Amino acid sequence: MIKDLVSVIMPTYNSGKYIKETIESVKQQTYTNWEIIIVDDKSTDNTKEIIKNYVDGIKIKYYCLSENSGAAVARTKAMDLAEGEYMAFLDSDDLWEPDKLEKQLQFMHENDVAFSATGYEQVDEFGDRLDKKILPPIKTDYNRMLLDCPVGNSAVMYNVAKMGKFKVPNIRKRNDDALWLQMLKKESYIYGMDDVLMQYRVRDNSISSNKFKVIKYHWILYRDIEHLSIMKSLYHIGYWIFIKLFKIK
Repeated sequence: MIKDLVSVIMPTYNSGKYIKETIESVKQQTYTNWEIIIVDDKSTDNTKEIIKNYVDGIKIKYYCLSENSGAAVARTKAMDLAEGEYMAFLDSDDLWEPDKLEKQLQFMHENDVAFSATGYEQVDEFGDRLDKKILPPIKTDYNRMLLDCPVGNSAVMYNVAKMGKFKVPNIRKRNDDALWLQMLKKESYIYGMDDVLMQYRVRDNSISSNKFKVIKYHWILYRDIEHLSIMKSLYHIGYWIFIKLFKIK
C-alpha cells in the first residue's frame, strides 16, 4: 500500500476567482496523504482571504512573500517548505481529477519512475471544456523539452527522495520549462501517462495565451538560463513559431 506524503506546490498571485475551486480539487483526491504548500506572491485581490478559510497549518500551509517577486520565487519557496517524498505541481487556476494523485503515484511505483506527467484537457475561464485533450509523450528528454514543452505544469510529479530538491530559475515567465530542463539534467526522462487527469485553464490574459510574448521569454530561457548559442536558440524559436503560430500540431 502506497503511503508516501505528496507535497502539492501551489504558487499564486491574484487568483481569487479560481483558487477555491483549485484547492477543493485537491481536497477531493482519493489519495489522502498530501499537503498543500501555497505561496502567495503578494496578491492584491481577495486571494489571501479565500486561502485563510482553508489553512490549518498541517494539511494546507500558507506563506506570503514580502514583495511581488514572480512565480519562480514563489514556487522555489513552496518547494523549500515541502516535506513530502513526492512533489506535485498545481497552478492556482488549474484543476485535478479526483483520482489524479492515486493513479500517478501508482504509475510511478509500478514502473519505478521518478519523474512523470499525466495528460490534461483545456477548459475556458469558466471551467467549460474546450474539447482539446493533450497526452504527453511516452518519454520526454532534455532535447525534446528544448524544442517545446510537451507536458502541463499541473500534470507533473517527481520523487524528491530520488531526485532531491531544486531551485526554480529566476525568470519571470517560462520558469516551469526552465525547471523541467534543470531536472532533466539529473533524471533522463519525464515519463508520460495516457490518463487525462488535469484541467488546464486557458485565460485570455495569461502569458501562455500571448504567443508573441512567449517568444521573448523563450529567448531568455535559451540564452540566459540554458546558455545555448545564438544559432541554436534561433533554431529552437523558429521551430516553436512553426508549430505554434501555424498550428502544425
